[in-house]
Amino acid sequence: MSLISPAAADALNAWLEGQKTLRGASPNTVEAYRRDVLDYIAFLAAHSGTPQGLAALSRVTISDMRAWMAHTRSGDVGARSLARKLSAVKSFTRWLAEREGFEPTAVLATRAPKFQRKLPRPLAEDAARAMIDTVELQARQDWVAARDMAVVTVLYGCGLRISEALSLTGADLPLPPVLRISGKGNKDRVVPVIDAARAAVARYAQLCPHPLEAAQPLFRGLRGGPLNPRAIQKVMEQARMQLGLPASATPHAMRHSFATHLLNAGGDLRAIQELLGHASLSTTQAYTAVDTARLMQVYEASHPRAAIRTGGRT
Repeated sequence: MSLISPAAADALNAWLEGQKTLRGASPNTVEAYRRDVLDYIAFLAAHSGTPQGLAALSRVTISDMRAWMAHTRSGDVGARSLARKLSAVKSFTRWLAEREGFEPTAVLATRAPKFQRKLPRPLAEDAARAMIDTVELQARQDWVAARDMAVVTVLYGCGLRISEALSLTGADLPLPPVLRISGKGNKDRVVPVIDAARAAVARYAQLCPHPLEAAQPLFRGLRGGPLNPRAIQKVMEQARMQLGLPASATPHAMRHSFATHLLNAGGDLRAIQELLGHASLSTTQAYTAVDTARLMQVYEASHPRAAIRTGGRT
């Protein structure tokens, strides 16, 4: 028995295409959405004993949603993962309801489970510098050592995601004073490049045995293909073990460290938001780990009421 009717399958594909083209969702995100919604539909089909077509999807009740949530949790799915699945189901249902003209309240009113958000753990400034230096010592080949150091320096010096750093091409050589980065949702941002990052990349480019053509990836694997993110994750694992750093010292932690250290040095939170490419300031705040005294300094320097108390002096 097919779990989903052809019309419902077509609707799902159309919604996924919209997520990709209109919202700029990555292929991995689109595939996760597909799995989440199909798992939901498979449960409804088993729960009701009938394939799920457009009409059946429009008749989902609060009882059905509770049963799906309970079934999903029973499969050792954590609260965070369940919340993600529910978000995908709600998004698809909202889109389908607008297209088909039904009332989606039973689905949209379902509350996501509460979970403790894991706050990022940026490295201390000396630990970030030690990480960059120690990463260079892991490889036997000079060009690989220079490559790994260049990647980690770019992550920390420019606040890039690992995917963004590895999307650089030979056309970006030599690294300019500023880079235009296409981040999540195909949103462009301009990022200043510090001298240390430019120098590290230049040294890698000089030692790399593979031709760095303009249309090809800048950072290469041993055989000349695109560098796999796992290679950088692995070399950082080795370095953090030598340095006695926690497991949270990952490539993404270098991005967290970039944001936190900028704010600690007096950087403006809004400017850091733009450098990171965050749509929401609350996301940027979660990226930064600063003490209460530093946050109060930012508040006193920028809040309108603080300016009134000081007679307009900031």
